[in-house]
Amino acid sequence: MNYIFIFLLLFVAELAYFRVANHFNIIDKPNQRSSHTRITLRGGGVVFYIGALLYFVLQGFQYPWFFGGLTMLSLISFADDVRPQSSKLRLLVHFTAMGLMFYEWGLFELPWYFSVCALVVSTGILNAYNFMDGINGITGGYSLVVAGALLYINIYRVQFIDNELIYYVILSLLVFNYFNFRTKARCFAGDVGSISIAFILLFLLGKLIIATNDISYIVLLGVYGVDTVLTIIRRILLKENIFEAHRKHVYQLLANEIKLPHVWVSSLYASLQALIIVGFLLLKPYSYWYPCVVVAVLAIGWYAVVRYQMSVISQQ
Repeated sequence: MNYIFIFLLLFVAELAYFRVANHFNIIDKPNQRSSHTRITLRGGGVVFYIGALLYFVLQGFQYPWFFGGLTMLSLISFADDVRPQSSKLRLLVHFTAMGLMFYEWGLFELPWYFSVCALVVSTGILNAYNFMDGINGITGGYSLVVAGALLYINIYRVQFIDNELIYYVILSLLVFNYFNFRTKARCFAGDVGSISIAFILLFLLGKLIIATNDISYIVLLGVYGVDTVLTIIRRILLKENIFEAHRKHVYQLLANEIKLPHVWVSSLYASLQALIIVGFLLLKPYSYWYPCVVVAVLAIGWYAVVRYQMSVISQQ
């Protein structure tokens, strides 16, 4: 009954946000780099922060440094959804928030190079999640798979976090997916959604890696990681500005160029990540070569889609 109450509370909070977004005209207008064609409310992913806030308040104010960092990130990201903010300000907030998360992890008790490596990887994951939030359902569906895997690991493999936090995250994802994982989305996650859910999952994943001393758990984000890294390499080879918006991620090629429905592409990404996680858990004794095989297979798939799309263009 407690979870039903939390779900309903999050559902009402999302509807209330829609009224606010409508009143203040917080919308996403399509442009030539967009994957959508309708004006849609932006910032519906604020429900992820609300879910974390409910957990923090109702479950005894646990993980305060992490929550402080999440609050900072969510505020600057929401402000950026409403009106573009200074890149220097956003970068300062991002680094400060990650510093607070590292403190919650206990990372500063380890040699300094652990913090440097974590900063590089964390920055990459946050930006990758933001880049990948471009079609209906992809952020909510993919994140639900990752959160579900983390919950399973926490219950049946190794206890690394309070279960309640993951439950609240999953409930907020279910609410968001109801409005976004559909052909005509009622809302988009916005920066506040993609950045906040990325930060939450990153915190959980970091806790797991530190608790197990096993970096191979990074495979839980394998699909996003391969698509992001290979797309950046491709854009560098094409001499493009990698910081500018684009439509060269494989999910964008599938949805925009090959014309597959958004929900199909999002389901494909979520399903691929789910299969990878199942294989990883079944083959855990081989966890150090399994990610290498996953990366190789995903890279081949990525290349096949890119080549197919290029051949279609050449025939037009």
